[in-house]
Amino acid sequence: MSIKAIIFDLDGTLLDTIEDITNSMNEALICQGLKPHSIEEYKSFVGSGVDILVNKVLSAQSAEIALFDVIKQQYLTNYLSKQNDLTKPYSGITTLLDTLKERNILVCVLSNKPDSDTQLVIQHYFGNYPFFQVVGKRKGYEVKPHPRSVNEMVQLLNLSTDEILYVGDTGVDMQTAVNANLTAVGVLWGFRKKDELLQSGAEYIISHPSEIIDIIEKRG
Repeated sequence: MSIKAIIFDLDGTLLDTIEDITNSMNEALICQGLKPHSIEEYKSFVGSGVDILVNKVLSAQSAEIALFDVIKQQYLTNYLSKQNDLTKPYSGITTLLDTLKERNILVCVLSNKPDSDTQLVIQHYFGNYPFFQVVGKRKGYEVKPHPRSVNEMVQLLNLSTDEILYVGDTGVDMQTAVNANLTAVGVLWGFRKKDELLQSGAEYIISHPSEIIDIIEKRG
């Protein structure tokens, strides 16, 4: 069945956000007398929402969990001011989105980033691009790979699951696709490796955004 819509993850898939995340969290850690972490470490920490990110950065240096709330709030405050410093769309993403628009393929974004931050960065980097829906982590919703948010998105699209690709860069994204019975496309330009994507259910592995068009044409 032909592809009529794509649901994208955000961080590590559409946008390279890792440096701004790293700088925002490290500043929060240093303010509490804790050690900063490297970009490579953050690539393994991110992907499951802010709460799990904070837990991972504290656990990695056996820091007091009592610092959780203050670190989380400081990180969120820092990120609000830093999220446009070094973040950028991955090479080929803008061209891909334009091609999808030309082909009348609906485009959605589903992120574990807080919804307010998700909306802000999408607006900043993609302007008035006609996304069908953009959703981040909302109050009362569990983070991915829980399927509630993605299932609601599929219902709004009013398409068969066979007509939708789910594209992401982490095992969490692949599990989300599997949980929603969507075709999982794992990308290698993001934060995780091929083995994790395959083990988590990726049906396709791609190295450049243009390969999404190849998948669409094969499926067509």
